[in-house]
Amino acid sequence: MQNVIQLLPDSIANQIAAGEVVQRPASVVKELLENSVDAGAKSVQLVVRDAGRTLVQVIDDGAGMTETDARMSFERHATSKIRSSDDLFKIMTMGFRGEALASIAAVAQVEMRTRRASEELGTLVRIEGSEIKAQEQISCLPGTNLLIKNLFFNVPARRNFLKSNSVEMRHILDEFQRVALANPGVAFSLFQDDREVYNLPVGKLSRRIIDMFGKNYREQLASCEEQTPYVTVHGYIGKPESAKKTRNEQYFFVNNRFIKHNYLHHAVLGAYEGTLPDGHQPFYVLFIDIDPSHIDINIHPTKTEIKFDDERSVYAIMMAAVRKAVGIYNLSPSLDFEGNVNFLHNQNSAKDRQKAEPAPSASAPQPDRSSSSVPRPVMPGWATGFPAGASSFDQQGPRAVASTIKSHANRPEPARVDEPKPSAPRPVSSNSSLIFERSKAGTLSRPDVNSPSEPPADWLPAPAPNPSPTPPSGDVNAAIDALTLGSRVNQLPLETPTTSESLTEGGTILQIHGRYLLASVKSGMLVIDQRRAHERILYDQFHAALTKRNGASQQLLFPKTVHVSPVDYQLALDLREELTGLGFQFDEAPDNTFVLQGIPALTPGENEEELFANLLAQLRADTGRLKLERSESLARSMARRSALRHQARLGEVESRALLDQLFASTNPSYTPTGEPITTVLTLDKIQGLFKT
Repeated sequence: MQNVIQLLPDSIANQIAAGEVVQRPASVVKELLENSVDAGAKSVQLVVRDAGRTLVQVIDDGAGMTETDARMSFERHATSKIRSSDDLFKIMTMGFRGEALASIAAVAQVEMRTRRASEELGTLVRIEGSEIKAQEQISCLPGTNLLIKNLFFNVPARRNFLKSNSVEMRHILDEFQRVALANPGVAFSLFQDDREVYNLPVGKLSRRIIDMFGKNYREQLASCEEQTPYVTVHGYIGKPESAKKTRNEQYFFVNNRFIKHNYLHHAVLGAYEGTLPDGHQPFYVLFIDIDPSHIDINIHPTKTEIKFDDERSVYAIMMAAVRKAVGIYNLSPSLDFEGNVNFLHNQNSAKDRQKAEPAPSASAPQPDRSSSSVPRPVMPGWATGFPAGASSFDQQGPRAVASTIKSHANRPEPARVDEPKPSAPRPVSSNSSLIFERSKAGTLSRPDVNSPSEPPADWLPAPAPNPSPTPPSGDVNAAIDALTLGSRVNQLPLETPTTSESLTEGGTILQIHGRYLLASVKSGMLVIDQRRAHERILYDQFHAALTKRNGASQQLLFPKTVHVSPVDYQLALDLREELTGLGFQFDEAPDNTFVLQGIPALTPGENEEELFANLLAQLRADTGRLKLERSESLARSMARRSALRHQARLGEVESRALLDQLFASTNPSYTPTGEPITTVLTLDKIQGLFKT
């Protein structure tokens, strides 16, 4: 029988290895920059043409190589950093597997010039597809100059899988930023198609962050440092007000190696608990120094994932370090320990309130102000006999309140459900009688200002820990709308309304905490997330504008200058046609700057600079995570960015208009990302909430 197993040629083996190491031009940039840092370079220059397809060149002033080392560096598994198996647990450098240059040379045309400072002549090595074309001595500067030309020239299938130049350039910029942040003691510069993108001098980490991300970060950085025998954490975190909705500016470095670690990211978010708006991500650049024997970095080809032998301890130390920084720099809301929590207002606030009030007229009834200068206790709703949130302290005085409490104390206990009880008239409060009589007579209106059910205009009691489902006091119409009587007629199959006509005719739409809208339907109560509903409406409008290229633009009276990162600058240039169709009008300016002339007319009241910059950041995150068309991704990002914020107050007309537009949209039940917009609470479910 003929043998079928044989060794692969080195060229094919290198191409297979390149499938793991060299995924795109950014992979080449990462490997070459890390090699320059390992060589002790103090200045590194990166030159890129055609987003790395045509040329990736890295020039450094590092140690350089001898003629033999220059030739051996392109062999598989050739490295200067590993001598024995024990060295695998002492790795402090970046590249160590010895496959990077060999894999790159297998799929590109490589030319390397290198010289040691102690030697007069350097070495030139030229390789194409793992085949050495030339090796000779030349005159060159100390250090190493590597040119990677025509990437994937001999593997056209791999070249066809590359994305557009803007996408590939964004990946290159990401890798450049990571290496530059990890090494602030090294000067870095980046040139893209003969245009200088970055010029980062040697400096401290804070200077490197400001030079890279912009001067706006100068006032947003807070130092973070914590030292323990096991691990040391240091770096900078951003203040909560600088947090963004996109997760693009979070950097972890372990022994100066960039990593992605969701577990540690959760620790940072935990330290920010209570200070960040919903869905926002803080900025941070955090370094973890740990003994290499406690980590395993050889679990992923790109070395962006590592394992700790004690992740719980690292998690706790990371959270403590960030929480300490948040506390030292007063990033979280401070507590007032001097105020008396047992009283609503102190004497000074009462006097200030009296000064701010207009002088009462002679005909108006004068309330008793004899005790207004005394701190007033918080009276619970059950003690006053009025709806939750109401008070009669000012109108009736302490004695009247005491008599009301006494009458409630003498009231007989209600009968149990399982005990038969003869029907008897049950004592009701004056407010309940007023509501019943007015609703029966059809003359329901807001109570008089001097009515005991209306709270004083100058103060409101503190909300109870568990607010009752009773609507705010004073709004008797809302009180009656909230009262729903169950019957067998209402027990119909659960159906989510698809049109606004499905809502109960004449029903009132209520808003809860500026977040949700409540409307009555046949089967119960419809709950709508108003932010998600607005996001669905805007998405349909933006998508239609992008499809027809007829987005209306609101011209700015004074053009605004917007400074963005190089990644977002390249993204905006690549999406200029789509952004213009959406309604944006802008001109290019030097130093990654745009002059904004107009914004979409569908985004009134927005800060123009923040709208444009945050949209690019959101779009960059969406395109990196989802494989969507440009118009789809842009419409999603714009809708999410411009949707109603929480706590936005809507009137009756605005709420009904929002629902009308929602039910006229393409999918009223879900947002473009698949999040539910509406849900129905059936009468059975509501009734079950009151069972004991």
